[in-house]
Amino acid sequence: MKFRELRALIREDLRANGGDPTRAGFRTLAVYRFGVWRMSVRSKLLRWPLSMLYRRGFVHCRNVYGIELPYTTNVGRRVVIEHQGGIVIHGNVTIGDECIIRQNCTLGLRRVDRPGDVPTLGARVNLGAGSVVLGAVTIGADAAIGANAVVLCDVPAGALAIGVPATVRLRG
Repeated sequence: MKFRELRALIREDLRANGGDPTRAGFRTLAVYRFGVWRMSVRSKLLRWPLSMLYRRGFVHCRNVYGIELPYTTNVGRRVVIEHQGGIVIHGNVTIGDECIIRQNCTLGLRRVDRPGDVPTLGARVNLGAGSVVLGAVTIGADAAIGANAVVLCDVPAGALAIGVPATVRLRG
């Protein structure tokens, strides 16, 4: 990825986040994008100071904003992290384009002995506050996960998942 592409992605994220550079979600996405970009620098000598800068930004976002988004995560374009606090995303998760993630969401492992079983979110998925998506779960495009839902099974495109454990309801 070239530096020009990094700038374009960050500008796109800024527009998706209402053009407000002070939003914690935007800042976290900018640090994430920087972390992905710095891995494209081939020279380890040049990448080292960039890695130190990324690490500092990551720790700041995790400790101050409460948003943990490692650079190894695969995040689509125009993703919005609505509110800060308590957001934990596993490093192998895939998040589609234009998803909305709210406070206290967790996307991660269901079992420690299966480190590759992580969620995949399609495009335009809407995660309600406090929702938890665990294991090798696929959330289809345009699906919505209700507040405080615990999703342990696949959710088809356009469906709504609510409850603990989540039950899937097809929308109109």
